[in-house]
Amino acid sequence: MLLVFLLLAVNACVDRNARRSNDADDWAAQRARMVRDQLAARDITDERVLAAMGDVKRHEFVPPAQRSYAYDDHPLPIGNGQTISQPYVVALMTQLLKLQGNEKILEIGTGSGYQAAVLARLVKEVYTIELEPDLATSAKERLRQLGYENVRVRSGDGFFGWPEAAPFDAILCTAAAPRVPEKLVDQLRDGGRIVLPLDRGGEQELVTGIKRGDDLRVRSHGPVLFVPMRGKVRE
Repeated sequence: MLLVFLLLAVNACVDRNARRSNDADDWAAQRARMVRDQLAARDITDERVLAAMGDVKRHEFVPPAQRSYAYDDHPLPIGNGQTISQPYVVALMTQLLKLQGNEKILEIGTGSGYQAAVLARLVKEVYTIELEPDLATSAKERLRQLGYENVRVRSGDGFFGWPEAAPFDAILCTAAAPRVPEKLVDQLRDGGRIVLPLDRGGEQELVTGIKRGDDLRVRSHGPVLFVPMRGKVRE
């Protein structure tokens, strides 16, 4: 009887490990299809960005009820009225930063931590700020558990940036602002880039800004749709 019990236990363990392996293989296959069909088939050409998007496990950054849609090309709700951006937009914004690998990045709008995880694969340091305290707490823990040791998370109003860590080589905002926050421009190094959606009277457009001395040279990259940036920027 003991031998039968041990054999059943071993078989159950093998079955569980096989299911885990199959699940991991399935997620990896879905990421590969996402990169091939949603990103590389369009205008995402930066090989480092494509590799990061294929590496980061997006299903770990969405609520369990949404996991079956994790690699579809659309945003998903993550709670508190916030969303995780569609994979293509994450890749596009990351590509527009033109990262080389040794940068220090500021992200405004941590959300679930997915964009920060992608950036962490590409740069030296990521500083990310989330207005919603519970989202900041859960993102910080999630990133820690997944091994993203070069990401620092803070709860607060992104309008004020992270002045003690400035200057930043690049800044990325994942919520639509009515203007480029002046304090963020102040914390950007000369020659640095900022990428963000701007709310132009109800219509949003994705823009990049390059800092040259006291000027910010802005270029539009087409329409987008993001949750609004809240806090001081709206006053």
